[in-house]
Amino acid sequence: MNDTHQIVNKEDIEEEFKTLQDAICIALEEADGKGKFREDRWERSGGGGGRTRVIENGTVIEKGGVNFSAVYGKTPERILKALELEEADFFATGVSIVLHPISPMVPIIHMNVRYFEMDNGKYWFGGGIDLTPHYVDKEDARYFHLALKDVCDRYDASFYSRFKNWADDYFYIKHRKETRGVGGIFFDHLSENTQLTKEQVFSFVQEVGKSFAPIYTHFMKKNHSMAYGEQERYWQLLRRGRYAEFNLVWDKGTKFGLDTDGRTESILMSLPPEVKWVYDFVPEKHSKEQQTLGLLKKGIDWVGE
Repeated sequence: MNDTHQIVNKEDIEEEFKTLQDAICIALEEADGKGKFREDRWERSGGGGGRTRVIENGTVIEKGGVNFSAVYGKTPERILKALELEEADFFATGVSIVLHPISPMVPIIHMNVRYFEMDNGKYWFGGGIDLTPHYVDKEDARYFHLALKDVCDRYDASFYSRFKNWADDYFYIKHRKETRGVGGIFFDHLSENTQLTKEQVFSFVQEVGKSFAPIYTHFMKKNHSMAYGEQERYWQLLRRGRYAEFNLVWDKGTKFGLDTDGRTESILMSLPPEVKWVYDFVPEKHSKEQQTLGLLKKGIDWVGE
């Protein structure tokens, strides 16, 4: 665990998140070999703005975004009520990522790291990473979870199990009764309610962010050359539909962005470029598609698999 006594403020955190965005974009472009990010800078009428970076039609990545934002101002009434907060101005900054690959053998990935502060002194960090394979591979899931556990264990031995269970609950498509993928870690409202100082919590959040590029470029390099056909592509489009359902129906980040008058194009960047919905689709018995559905459930010990 990095033991630091340096006091961090919102300006420090904002700059670190900008640096993280830059580093991840460089790593993804290098791993893809073709796709390049284009940047849109935007301003929020109520205060603040961000840098939306989108990559499309690469060698590996079909569509993805690595977004940074720092917004502030009067806290909307809906946010105060939803979070049970006293009236005060807010500041929120973070990096949010979703990548949709071309190949159904490469997983979708999402990451978010964020910081929220109110001018009455209340603050917290949140974030997490989760993996959504179109076809669940147990060894890939184990690799992913071991990498996250390593980050968590450097700060608190309880973090991984707590945040893994939190991710299982959060990334759950309730109306389908299935998880979005193989989970990962998810945490919110981290402040001095842990055994860590604010500086140590920020260090943990930074390390989660820095783990993203090595983890995902590993899957890009390992899986993108695997063979697939029309059946796998068809299944990929169906699974993308599930991803869209979660983001539009259940994701709190989507709701927060829209409720705070964030940039709509940036918020909905997470949606896949092409999807398919088929009425009452049932995969064939004993097929790899059915096997994947059987692994989309809470409570799987991926590290022990």
